[in-house]
Amino acid sequence: MCTNIVYEWLKTLQLPQYAESFVDNGYDDLEVCKQIGDPDLDAIGVAVPQHRRRIHEAVRRLKEADERAAGLYFTLEPPP
Repeated sequence: MCTNIVYEWLKTLQLPQYAESFVDNGYDDLEVCKQIGDPDLDAIGVAVPQHRRRIHEAVRRLKEADERAAGLYFTLEPPP
């Protein structure tokens, strides 16, 4: 079984059974997972509507976390 960030993410969603299919289809990184849509879930083999909804909701949360973090940055230079 794969042990990577996608596996851990799916495990928190209580969907670890899809981890191997995710990785086999190129979804081996959460950045890539943020792009998942219905055709991707079809290719991965996620057919259960409840599982699809759970994944879509988790992808939405990943994107929202990115948007919140986008305004945060830091610099190593001292302030003027």
